[in-house]
Order: sequence, then structure tokens, then C-alpha cells
Amino acid sequence: MSQGPRSGLAAVSSALLAMSRHLEVRDVLKTIVASARELLDAEYAALGVPDDHGGFAQFVVDGVSDAQWKAIGPLPRQHGILASMLHEARPERLADVRKDPRFEGWPSAHPELADFLGLPIRDGDEVIGILFLANKRCPKPEGGCGFTEEDEELLAILAQHAAIALTNARLYERSRELTIAEERSRLAHELHDAVSQKLFSLRLTAQAAATLVDRDPGRAKGELQQVAALAAEAADELRAAVIELRPAALDEDGLVATLRTQIQVLDRAHAARVTFTGRGVRALPSAQEEAILRVAQEALHNALRHSGAAHVDVTLGKCGPGVALRVTDDGSGFDPQAIRRAGRHLGLVSMRDRASGVGGRLTVESAPGKGTTIEMEVPGG
Repeated sequence: MSQGPRSGLAAVSSALLAMSRHLEVRDVLKTIVASARELLDAEYAALGVPDDHGGFAQFVVDGVSDAQWKAIGPLPRQHGILASMLHEARPERLADVRKDPRFEGWPSAHPELADFLGLPIRDGDEVIGILFLANKRCPKPEGGCGFTEEDEELLAILAQHAAIALTNARLYERSRELTIAEERSRLAHELHDAVSQKLFSLRLTAQAAATLVDRDPGRAKGELQQVAALAAEAADELRAAVIELRPAALDEDGLVATLRTQIQVLDRAHAARVTFTGRGVRALPSAQEEAILRVAQEALHNALRHSGAAHVDVTLGKCGPGVALRVTDDGSGFDPQAIRRAGRHLGLVSMRDRASGVGGRLTVESAPGKGTTIEMEVPGG
């Protein structure tokens, strides 16, 4: 990520602005690490957020390739110099980290670190993370550290602002969680008010029909017709309540960020690998964004609950004059014609209705043992 050292007020200002630009905690952490590494011209940078069990809830690195990071293995524990910075909350500037008596080694695939500069990130009295850099790109004084006192002062400024950015990101995520909880509560009340009385009436009418079947078939038929009418009304009101509920995250974050966040959650919650790629999509009309999100949710539900897929991939991108959503899984697949003949739909009818409702179209490609691809195209974007 780094393109060489940057210095001066403009570089510091650029780093601070970059940190304040993100709201997701993970994005904030990555920006802090990349900014610190670039500002101080270090080969490696990392930031660890401690958990309550002697490890790290999150650990972000810059300067290490994905292949290297995978080969290194599990996240580090809170030991050695990392533990010292967490527990004693003081900076560490070392000429050679390997010669420090607290050094406890690292995995074989770990890069070799020499000179080292680390600082705790504090929110008041609480240490909420540790930020450190290694291998300053400069001539080293004999037996001395490449990182200077000025570097330490600069990193301290960055750590102070990192604490603010990280705290704000956490507050934002917590606020969004509360918004989602409130939205769920509102939906529960909405469904209760709209549907429960209809279902109660439906049950009473069905009971009345059952008692009349033998002694008065004519009246029983009338009651059954009323059951059908009540059921249709309940379905209509339920559909109206659900359609009215526009996900709050769409308005706050936009379609791409909302999809990415939901897919990250699904990836953590399921054994299947769930991935997302979204690029080149501008903001769409709200009805189109909601339709795309709902179709993606339905397709993901089918893939994760019914297909036995090991990998589900979601892509959202430009497609000619419009935007295309594609959800592909490597699961068991199905015969769309057989599903239709059996009267089962797997949500395909509602997905097609959502696509056509915003001027788009939905296609389904699947076969037994061949996985499934659901693609939705909408104009614009």
C-alpha cells in the first residue's frame, strides 16, 4: 500500500482525514495501519485490538502479503512485548526487538523484524489497541534504532486520533445494531397489528366450518369461502408490511456496503464460504436498491439452507447500461421445471416479482448436482 515516505503537515493531515472517512471498524483499523506505515516509512505495521481472553479480537497488518499472513497461522496471543504495551501502556522503541529479554519468538513464516516502535492506543484509561511498526527504511546507526524520537512523537499523534476514529466507528456500529433492533421491533408490532386479528378470525371461521360440515354442508361451504377470503387478506397485509420495511442500512450505507456487511456476517455464521465482490456501481433509485438486496437475501437463504454449498459467491457490478446481481453456489442444484411442477418455488416467484417490479429481469440456471446461479439485471447504475 505504501508508495514511499511522506512528511510534513500535509502528510499528517492526509492520514487523519483518511481515518475519519471510514465508519466500519475494520476499515478504520486498516487505514490507521497503512497511514502509520507510510508516514514513518516502515517495512511493516500492525494494529491489535485485545479481547478479554488473552488474545486479540482483531489484528490488522500492512506490508505482509495474503499468502504470508495465511502461512503465519493463528493470531498472536498477548505475550512478550505486545503484552507489555497492553498492560503497562507505554511506548516501546527498540533497536532490535529480537534482543529484548521479553521477546518470545514468532512462527517460522513470520517476517524478520529488527528495529521496532510501538504505542498503545488509549481511550481515557483504557487501552483499546496497540500500534507498532518495524524495520524503518533508513540507514541504522551502529547498534541504534532507525526510529527516532520524532517518529515516536508523530506516531503518538496518530495513535491519539486513531483512538477517536476507532471509538467513533464502534459507536457507529453499535448505533446501527440498535437501529436494526428497533426496526425488528417495529416490524413485529406491524405484523401483529396487521395480521394477528385476521388469523384469529380465520381460525374461528375454520372451526365453525368444521362443525357445520356434516349437518349443514351449504353453510359450511360459505364458511370455507370466508376462510379463503380471510387468508388472502392476511397474506396481502403481511406482504404490504414487509414491502414497507426498507432496511435502514440502505439509507445509511448504500447498497454495496450493506451487501458486503451482511455477507460478512453470513460468512462467519455458516460453514460455507460466502464471498462478495462489488465494484463500479453508482447509487440507484431506492426501489431498485431494495429489490436487489431482497433478491440477494432470498438467494443466499436458499443457497445456505438448502443447497449444501461449500462456496457461495455474490457479485454486483455494471452490466451494459444497467447493473447485475449474481449469486452463484456450488451446491446440489435443482431442476427448475420439477420444482415448478411440484408447486414449490424456493422464493423464485417473489424474486421474479421484485425484479420485474423495478423494470428488471431475473434468470435462474440450475441442474441437479451442478449448483445454482441466480442473476438479476436492472436498468441504471
